[in-house]
Amino acid sequence: MGSCHRLVRGVGTVTDVIEITQDVPLESPVVVVALSGWVDAGSAGEAAARYLAEHAQGSTEIGRVDLSEYADLQATRPMIELIDGVTRKVVWPSIVFTAGRAGTDVVVCHGPEPSVRWPRLAAETVKLAQDRDARMLVTLGGMPAPVSHRRPVKVLATAGTRSLAQELSPLRVDYAGPTGAQTVIQFAAAEAGLPAVGLWAQVPHYLSGTVSPAATRSLLARLREVAGVDIDLVPLDRETAAYQRQVEETVEARSDIAELVARLDAQPDELPDGDNLVSEIEEFLRGEG
Repeated sequence: MGSCHRLVRGVGTVTDVIEITQDVPLESPVVVVALSGWVDAGSAGEAAARYLAEHAQGSTEIGRVDLSEYADLQATRPMIELIDGVTRKVVWPSIVFTAGRAGTDVVVCHGPEPSVRWPRLAAETVKLAQDRDARMLVTLGGMPAPVSHRRPVKVLATAGTRSLAQELSPLRVDYAGPTGAQTVIQFAAAEAGLPAVGLWAQVPHYLSGTVSPAATRSLLARLREVAGVDIDLVPLDRETAAYQRQVEETVEARSDIAELVARLDAQPDELPDGDNLVSEIEEFLRGEG
């Protein structure tokens, strides 16, 4: 890629990482980031960002990160288009930036987490936000937690500053350990003076490996409260109802899961403590390996 280090508005600009493909007028947008590859239980963050990008009014791609040089292609593989036995296209993994309107102007950044150059990606994502006079950056994700699917999905928040954290509730408990690229982006935004929030849906750990429309919906509803991003959630209401029915059928057919759910249902409706969250994360990652 090119050697230009300053991200500007011009179409066709290529920085170390981001290629600007189109520019559209935006007024104080909210930048929403979700990168898959790290902990994203129920694919909550990835699905929420994709839903927002697809349903935002006038959604338009404005930038792209070609991950062919920045991702482990054995873990994040390219896709092919095969027609009548002939390979027509190889599609390399990429991070896509789209812009549109959902109650407010939004820029959505979603795609696979790169393997290298996180500091540069974080710096350029923040620069893209600043060049467009963004008023806030929000990251989305899902956390495996010892909770029941029969209760509403809680969404915990983190913030870039103590003053911003005081405006958000409930907050994610203290944590010290490995993290992902989007948290690095959130930190970089806060360091640059851009209000930055992380939203984490608490997904039942026994369902963390399956796509959860309930968690996706809860993230988007919380995003509306925090940042004024308003998108039609009726399609997700239908998906969530169908998902809940399928989970109940599975619970009825599996005595081991039924016993686990019964224990969780009997617990007080409290946020999981830090030790439980860390152990659930470790269990989730081992299962994904």
